[in-house]
Amino acid sequence: MASQGNAFRAGETKGQAQEKSEQVMGKTEGTAQAAKDRAAQTAQAAKDKAAQTAQAAKDKAAQTAQAVKDKASGAAETGQTGKEKTGGFLQQTGEQVKSAVAGAAEAVKGTLGMGGTETTTPSTDTTK
Repeated sequence: MASQGNAFRAGETKGQAQEKSEQVMGKTEGTAQAAKDRAAQTAQAAKDKAAQTAQAAKDKAAQTAQAVKDKASGAAETGQTGKEKTGGFLQQTGEQVKSAVAGAAEAVKGTLGMGGTETTTPSTDTTK
């Protein structure tokens, strides 16, 4: 009967050891899964942050490019407007000089007696 008691205790000890081993394995698997889940979450968060940062940089670059484009366009328009104003001013001044010269020539002709009785007015055609 002693050997039966020893066999019983051995079986009981074996069962307890097996149960303890299964508990430890369960805890280890749970810990490993939790670590795996945390790593996946951290990787996803890093990926999301990188995508967000890249998009922000892309948006900023697009805004900067648009601002440069707008400034260049504004400068070109200002230059064209200035050119048009200058051209109009110079044409008007040229017409005034022509008119003054023609008036002076008529006055000289009249003084010298070379002018006719007909008075001519200089052309003010601005379509040239």
